[in-house]
Amino acid sequence: MKFLSDSFRVAAVAATVAFSALAAAGEGPDTTFVSPGAPTAMEALALKLASNPKIAPGPFKPTWQSLASQYHCPEWFRDAKFGIWAHWTAQCVPEQGDWYARNMYIQGSPDYEYQVKHYGHPSVFGFMQLDHLWKAQHWNPEKLMALYKAAGAKYFVALANHHDNFDNYNSKYQPWNSVNVGPKKDIVGIWAKVARADGLRFGVSNHSSHAWHWFQVAYGHDVTGPLAGVPYDAAHLTKADGKGKWWQGLDPKDLYCGLRIPMPASIKTPAQAEAWHAEHDGHWYEEIPPYDNGYAEKWFLRAQDLLDKYHPDLLCLDDTELPLGKFGLSIAAHFYNANEAWHGGKLEAVLDAKHMSPEHAPALVPDIERGVSEGIRPQPWQTETCIGNWHYDIHVFEQHRYKTVGQVVRMLCDIVSKNGNLLLSIPIKGDGTIDSDEVAFLHGMAAWMSVNSEAIFSTRPWVVYGEGPSTVEKPQAGVFGGARDVQKEAYTSDDIRFTTKGNFLYAIDFAWPESHQIVITSLAKGGAHLEGRKVEAVSLLGYDGALSWTWSDTGLHISLPAKAPSAHAFVVRVRLSKA
Repeated sequence: MKFLSDSFRVAAVAATVAFSALAAAGEGPDTTFVSPGAPTAMEALALKLASNPKIAPGPFKPTWQSLASQYHCPEWFRDAKFGIWAHWTAQCVPEQGDWYARNMYIQGSPDYEYQVKHYGHPSVFGFMQLDHLWKAQHWNPEKLMALYKAAGAKYFVALANHHDNFDNYNSKYQPWNSVNVGPKKDIVGIWAKVARADGLRFGVSNHSSHAWHWFQVAYGHDVTGPLAGVPYDAAHLTKADGKGKWWQGLDPKDLYCGLRIPMPASIKTPAQAEAWHAEHDGHWYEEIPPYDNGYAEKWFLRAQDLLDKYHPDLLCLDDTELPLGKFGLSIAAHFYNANEAWHGGKLEAVLDAKHMSPEHAPALVPDIERGVSEGIRPQPWQTETCIGNWHYDIHVFEQHRYKTVGQVVRMLCDIVSKNGNLLLSIPIKGDGTIDSDEVAFLHGMAAWMSVNSEAIFSTRPWVVYGEGPSTVEKPQAGVFGGARDVQKEAYTSDDIRFTTKGNFLYAIDFAWPESHQIVITSLAKGGAHLEGRKVEAVSLLGYDGALSWTWSDTGLHISLPAKAPSAHAFVVRVRLSKA
């Protein structure tokens, strides 16, 4: 999910035209595209079935106007606040972090060097071989889900496919899937069954709309060294080459997408190759590919199959708005109509995507990757982030660099105070286990939630999201928009976030004061925020004793006990008179 270049939206172009006009306008690289050749058998079927996408009947049509004018976020999502995500593919097998499937083909990158040393040169051992090596042999989804639930998760999201184009489910339209190859398990189907058995809502994430450009590196070659010019596996393997091998009957082109953006012969050094890839096939295209030949239709059918098989209530798309023109709009309309039917006429669907324009934002739930909103948003939104690297990275564990419980607790409270949800990825190893630091992290979240969850779940934002230095200082910018998910500056006991539920206002303080005294200035008697309401009672979550407090025109003054009832952040519950 990391970008090698910024995620610009560019206008759709005819399939026979290169993007030179866009480059001239400053909106994208001057990239020349070529035809990937004849469609595979599966792409030919997709062209036949989905050139005019068929969607579930219902009120939603595949237009922005229809989606934006009718969609409303369901209450379950607004109540849930916190979800956990398994961002898990064969890219976790090497334990080198995110985008391994792409970077292993970029000569000179750390992942390329690791690939050559541990598996072999990508001309003979490509990513399809890593799909085969992925066995998930120690995966215990019931044990993991119990940890996630105890940590406070109210919904669980399974990664259905990544940019590596491999489907983690019993896919009807992508032969390269986890039932046919690797784990030989319906990963998504098993996750769905276990999550629902534990009472969690279930969701899926779909990242495959970008595979057509992201995987072009697999059609390249070394530019220096003893194997210079020798094509990588995608460039020379055909379906016929699989005869008598483990991948017999599978077409590598269905995985790698066909050559579409050839690297020019003028590239002579690894540094030049890396820069060229970043600018051209690393650019974040959202439109239907030039010379499409069934890729977009196949994406639609795969996504539709995913929805119809597993009936998720949440669909995350790793896209700027919706991908692939009419096909992305059709998936959104199909999801909403089908979900409404699954729930007896009640819409329970949440579809999220990034960088929404104001006119399109009401059509779904906006998300911010690795960032948070800078203030209260009128409509629900979601932060998507990870405690470490998106795909499992052994270096993060060895160096103990995961986000801490305290960082995530404060991030969650900040997000909820601004009308948002947090979807948090816990990286999983290729064998299906998580490491000891991750287990400890989940136990730490569970401990905090056991005391303070009342201030999180089923709450709504107050008139202001908080007070203290962190609300007036300019926040550090997020990687992909908004503010940074975890701020580098330490919080103080003056940094407070607010949530509400009924007549209760929850003041979540981010640091225990050495003086054992706090003043909540936003609750000053007669202040505008109270709108005439009175403070009737004050208590501390996790503490059975009575608090000493006074209410004045300077704020609500509270004396705290000698010891905090929980680490990381504590919650003062204030009962207000009815409005």
